[in-house]
Amino acid sequence: MDSDALLAARIQAALPQTQCTRCGYPDCASYARAIAQGQASINQCPPGGAEGVVRLAAITGQPVRPLNPAHGTEGPRTVAVIDEDWCIGCTLCAKACPTDAITGIHKRMHTIIEEHCTGCELCVPACPVDCIAMENVSGDATGWAAWSAPLQQHARQRYESHQARLALSIPEAVTPALPDAPQADPRKSTIAAVLARARERSTQRL
Repeated sequence: MDSDALLAARIQAALPQTQCTRCGYPDCASYARAIAQGQASINQCPPGGAEGVVRLAAITGQPVRPLNPAHGTEGPRTVAVIDEDWCIGCTLCAKACPTDAITGIHKRMHTIIEEHCTGCELCVPACPVDCIAMENVSGDATGWAAWSAPLQQHARQRYESHQARLALSIPEAVTPALPDAPQADPRKSTIAAVLARARERSTQRL
């Protein structure tokens, strides 16, 4: 293993492993490699906060600097919560989750497995009906004070398992559409699902 790879491994071990992409890279490992290669600064990880910058500075020999606000601000540890009354079972949140912390099947209500959620927030913009919110679970504690080594290790293990599962998955077969075949509008499908769910709730109240 070369020196950059060794340094990247040390840097990655000092990151929270939320896989939130707020640093500007697709995952913590990519960000660690970018720092090791001099392509990224050590102050781009909001989940690690100020203490995270101090840890990275000690590893890299770079000076401590404030967290770059362009990548977000330090905050408490959060977990996602799904409003089950509005969930339409579209599965988009589950596909966006980097740790497989969301369970559910197509057109059925989904739920969060709290111990697997890193608070990455990637599921929030993925939801077409805005039924996912982030809940503070660490109170006033922020950054590494809201995180811990066991949580970090669990998050990394979950992400690596998720990546391994994706690598083994078989791509779905794509059937070419006929030239004149009408294409389904995903927005109409989503609206129809929301209306159907609303009608279902109204019927249940009667």
